[in-house]
Amino acid sequence: MLIKQERFSQYRIMWIMVFYDLPTETKKQRKDAAKFRKDIMGDGFIMFQFSIYLRHCTSRENAEAHIRRVKTMLPPSGNVGILCVTDKQFGEMELFYGNSVKEKQLAGVQLEIF
Repeated sequence: MLIKQERFSQYRIMWIMVFYDLPTETKKQRKDAAKFRKDIMGDGFIMFQFSIYLRHCTSRENAEAHIRRVKTMLPPSGNVGILCVTDKQFGEMELFYGNSVKEKQLAGVQLEIF
């Protein structure tokens, strides 16, 4: 049972954040920006804030695979940042709506079928 607990450690589970600021002045740029957003959402990323998307990964290796995938989706212009943090670090984030603290939502339980 100890092995299973280590497998789901807050230090092993990772969160990937993709931040982007893409130009949308021309029709082609808007199309590229929309395609990038659609592509990362197709890879399991969800919107956290405008232009910030998150993905939960069960391990560093899984996170690295998704980061490589995002790199293949990069649009021809604009700024994209990728940050990977542990579940423990992510859980320390403080969220605010205006000047009041926003309640943290409990993360869902990840089920595995063997």
